[in-house]
Amino acid sequence: MTLSERDWRWSRVRAAMDEAGLDGILAYAPGWRREDLRYLADAQLRGSFALLYLPREGEAAAFTLPIDRDAVAAAGWVADVRALDPFGLEEVLDRLRSAGKPPARLGISHAELLPVALRRALQDGLGPSTALQSATGLMSGIRMVKSDEELARMRHCGRITDSGWEALVAALRPGVTEYELVAHTEARLKAMGATDNFMLIASGGDEVRGMTPPSERRLRRGDMVRTELTPQCDGYWTQICRSVVLGRANEGQRESFELFCEAMEAGLAALRAGVTVHDVAKAENDVFRARGFGDYCTAKFTRVRGHGLGAHLDEVPIVEGVETVLERNAVVIVHPNTYTPLAGYHVLGDPVVVTDDGWEPLLHTPRVLFEFDA
Repeated sequence: MTLSERDWRWSRVRAAMDEAGLDGILAYAPGWRREDLRYLADAQLRGSFALLYLPREGEAAAFTLPIDRDAVAAAGWVADVRALDPFGLEEVLDRLRSAGKPPARLGISHAELLPVALRRALQDGLGPSTALQSATGLMSGIRMVKSDEELARMRHCGRITDSGWEALVAALRPGVTEYELVAHTEARLKAMGATDNFMLIASGGDEVRGMTPPSERRLRRGDMVRTELTPQCDGYWTQICRSVVLGRANEGQRESFELFCEAMEAGLAALRAGVTVHDVAKAENDVFRARGFGDYCTAKFTRVRGHGLGAHLDEVPIVEGVETVLERNAVVIVHPNTYTPLAGYHVLGDPVVVTDDGWEPLLHTPRVLFEFDA
């Protein structure tokens, strides 16, 4: 890459602005959705919210609470880092009007999450000549394709993810609670440098219909433990979906694994630059349909057949009917997670990098039905 990482990202955003006819993008970063500001400033945030303005031409400006000001300034991507008044937007409005007139069309990423009072303050301060519109989809599409630097971070996080799964398996034994299992896993992840982890889990037999945060339930021999392990490292997320039996797998659990493995491999076989997420989801679902489990591909039993990964942990959904085209260097996890009566809810999935003729793995954990005979 001949451009700097910042210039590469900003040039992609500005090209998208040109195509959409936008004069600038205001990235809104509430506490739970910070990916667009991280993408534009390459800084980790801790405050409850922040904003970043990137005009089509000229320098960007960031507006943060005191807890995040030093982090954004230290990243060095945005020279103009200003204090954000949590009770008003005067600093933001001053910057947006600094070119002599406000932008005619301003895109707001995560506009759908912007409080009504803040949106009104923006519109009133900029006046009727400025049209505000959502740029959430625009930024989501841009973030799908990863730079070499982003892929390097995700490969590093993949190694930590593999180790987290190993820690979970090592902690399995009858009598341990789901809380203890998650705590042991997160201790390994954090010790290796993970800054966050989103983790769902479920244990039991074929009565299990889905995963949840951990509970006080104690594991019993014969249980199948399902987990979705998603650490964040240096601003980027990876994920692994696996199921492990505490003891020897029964016939239903083995048949379930074979079904899910075949579906996952079908999804991966369909994957390459230029295909749509619909193509990938259909390939997975067709395996279930061919075996008589098509009903379990519906929204009654499952949400998606995978999704994008990167600066956010759950990006573009892989589902039939969605025609998003996957480009080279997009990162997705293919996972046909759902309930069937064979063994209850089952999970299996790996994150991969989309290539021109297929995919490259980010993990090295074997794709098997783990059996742990403690």
